Amino acid sequence: MSKSALTCEEVLKHLVAYLDRDTDAHTAAEIERHLEQCRGCYSRAEFERQLKSRVRAAGSRAAPERLRARIKKLVDEF
Repeated sequence: MSKSALTCEEVLKHLVAYLDRDTDAHTAAEIERHLEQCRGCYSRAEFERQLKSRVRAAGSRAAPERLRARIKKLVDEF
C-alpha cells in the first residue's frame, strides 16, 4: 500500500467537507487513502461521523448561527 500524499493536518482541515461529500473526487480519494493508513485520523473521522449522526437524530431544528460559528471555530482550530 502506498503512502498517502496528505498529512494528518491536511486531512483534518478537510475532514468536515469530506464527510459532507463536499470535496472533489481527487481530494476525497486522498483522504480515504490516508484514513486507511492512519489510526488517529480514522478515529477522528469516526467520531465526527457519529457526532453528525447523533445531531441529525436529535431533531431537524437548525442550530442558532452563533452556536454553529462556535462549533466551526473549534473544529477548525483542532
